Amino acid sequence: MGIKPPFTEVEIAKSPSGFYEGYSLPIVVISKTIMVLLVIWALIWPGNASRILASVNGHLLDGFNTFYVVSVGTFAFFLFVLAILPATGRKKLGKADTKPEFSNFSWFSMMFGAGLGVGLMVFATAEPLGLWGSNPVIIAGEVAPNSAEAVQSAYRYTFLHYGFHAWAIYVVTGLCLAYYAYTRDMPLTIRSALTPLLGKATNGPVGHLVDVLGVVATILGVSVTIGFGVSQFVDGVYAVTDASWLMNGDIEAPKPSTVGLIAALFVIMGLSILSAVSGVGRGIKYLSNLNLVLSVILWLTFVLFGSFFFAMTKFGAGLVDYIFHFVQLSFGAYAPQSREAFAAALPEAARALPVEDAGTLYTSATAAYGSFAGFTESLPATAAALDAEALYAAGEQGRQFGWQASWTTFYWAWWIAFSPFVGLFLARISKGRTVREFIVGCVIAPAIVCFLWMTILGATAIDLELNGGAAGSLIGASNTAKLFATLEQMISGGFLSAITIMSVVLIMTFLVTSADSGILVMNTIMSGGDQETGIKHRIIWGLILTAVIGVLIVAGNSGTKASPFGALQDAMIIGALPFAIVMVFMMISLVKALIRDNIRERQG
Repeated sequence: MGIKPPFTEVEIAKSPSGFYEGYSLPIVVISKTIMVLLVIWALIWPGNASRILASVNGHLLDGFNTFYVVSVGTFAFFLFVLAILPATGRKKLGKADTKPEFSNFSWFSMMFGAGLGVGLMVFATAEPLGLWGSNPVIIAGEVAPNSAEAVQSAYRYTFLHYGFHAWAIYVVTGLCLAYYAYTRDMPLTIRSALTPLLGKATNGPVGHLVDVLGVVATILGVSVTIGFGVSQFVDGVYAVTDASWLMNGDIEAPKPSTVGLIAALFVIMGLSILSAVSGVGRGIKYLSNLNLVLSVILWLTFVLFGSFFFAMTKFGAGLVDYIFHFVQLSFGAYAPQSREAFAAALPEAARALPVEDAGTLYTSATAAYGSFAGFTESLPATAAALDAEALYAAGEQGRQFGWQASWTTFYWAWWIAFSPFVGLFLARISKGRTVREFIVGCVIAPAIVCFLWMTILGATAIDLELNGGAAGSLIGASNTAKLFATLEQMISGGFLSAITIMSVVLIMTFLVTSADSGILVMNTIMSGGDQETGIKHRIIWGLILTAVIGVLIVAGNSGTKASPFGALQDAMIIGALPFAIVMVFMMISLVKALIRDNIRERQG
């Protein structure tokens, strides 16, 4: 008996006329309502919004840290299997005679700019420097922070956060969307990827909910990216102009002020809306090509004037180390350490401590970024005679969990929230590619470029701290200012000014590319997969995106952490969780679709 044909009758009801002509009213209205309510809440009660978002985020990480880590590890292995198997790897995303729409150069430059452009500019130096001072190997006491021995483990986790796992998140979403859109002629929207599991229910409320989750995740993921990028843009403009009003007034460690961030946000988003109006074939394509050219110039500057040979040794050692630990990094998740578990791990002599002193020990020993020296200084008098090393060791699980939740899980949530945008965008530009070409081109190739970027720029900063005259200035700089601080240590004079200005332009074009791509993707989802959407709606969603970023920056500075991106990050991690669950079902759906399509092919 032959297998029945797949369900492909995805019918997304659209408004036939009026302001929302061509758009799905349930998706648009629910998405706008959620975002507008978030904006109003953060605008009227910024402190309350910041506190509640932080509290909810903390509880979610306690319960779902393992889910995030294991899911992302599964995504990476899933894609590698698909690429290796001949039956799946050779499948074309389209008809047999379909040709790719873009050249390899434009294809790669667009995926690179949309996927990790802003992240690479902000964290090229900040990530390796930060992990050089704190990572799980350091927490375990195997190496000292900011030492020559800590460099290898710093790059193990740098490559983890920006390597195969990161791009696998994007490609799982992109491959699922592209497969149904181009092999089954279904709408290029999130719900299409769940048709093997949902069937006709795809056309009802469940399908609307899936698309809404995609829109919300996209807005929050893009918001965090734009937030970090805008901060670095302000740092760059300050480095060029010395305009003090852009900064917070701290002479020793200046950081962008709220006024500076909001002013820069309006500039960037205004340009993004103009670019989004021009469409993917024009504005985004040309900006992406410019991004790649300017990135090569900046990279070559570090090759010629930075610590190139030091960096290359770290690239080779880091890549081997990353691959060697790949399985452990993929599935090694930590759970929070309870007070009871901490008490059980304490030496026998410490278990009779007063409750208040035991609580002090627990808080100090499980603090993710608390050093052993700081722990010994905070020891209560009743524990002064006890073995401090044993007491500190009892809290290692708590420290490892806290570190993983604030670093790795934050990145996984960020990339997951970003994945509806990047995944749909990758699908949009990849028609005519094979599954193997799509996976290799969108996972392996950009990851290797990220590795080279992070080692050339990041290792130069580390070498300047180890052997140069940086004297802690790079470690002490804010994350978004570390790139410019490294350039100041590396070069000088007119050349420094020229490269700094070019870097500011590059940051701006990366930001514009990310924002306008996100605007186009949101409109594609809300229009039921249409790739040509109304100009007025691109403008409206550009304004909504601007409002979300702006009010959450203000809320972040009003909260207890007083961080401009605290509320943004908390909202993003919360919004990413539902879509992470959707992604797991998308992967299961694709497995079912590939198996049944292979059976259909064999049966003719």
